[in-house]
Amino acid sequence: MFRRTFWFTAGAAAGVWATTKVHTKLRQLTPESLAAQAANKAVDAGHRLKDFALDVRAGMAQRESELGEVLGLDAPAGPELPANRRLAVEARADRRSDEYRQDHDHSDRFNSRTPHNRNEDH
Repeated sequence: MFRRTFWFTAGAAAGVWATTKVHTKLRQLTPESLAAQAANKAVDAGHRLKDFALDVRAGMAQRESELGEVLGLDAPAGPELPANRRLAVEARADRRSDEYRQDHDHSDRFNSRTPHNRNEDH
């Protein structure tokens, strides 16, 4: 008699436990609950994205300051560049303008009265 009572009680307890689990899952799968879960996950993703963007911005600022120190860009700007730097910058600008003129001199290929359209299909 005691065994039957024990197994009856164990079966009833298992039934109650299973019923509460099923009802909990059903409540979680209602449209309102799913919408609330999606909204919470979207808000969490937004916070993570914002934190990532702030970390990237901080890293960029740190790296920019490191490069500024290494390249001497953080030095106080005088009215004029030092002589060596000024000569290097002028030489570079002259070289670039000469290269540009050589690369973009198309006077022999095109009539000056007809504009060249780079977007035109050939």
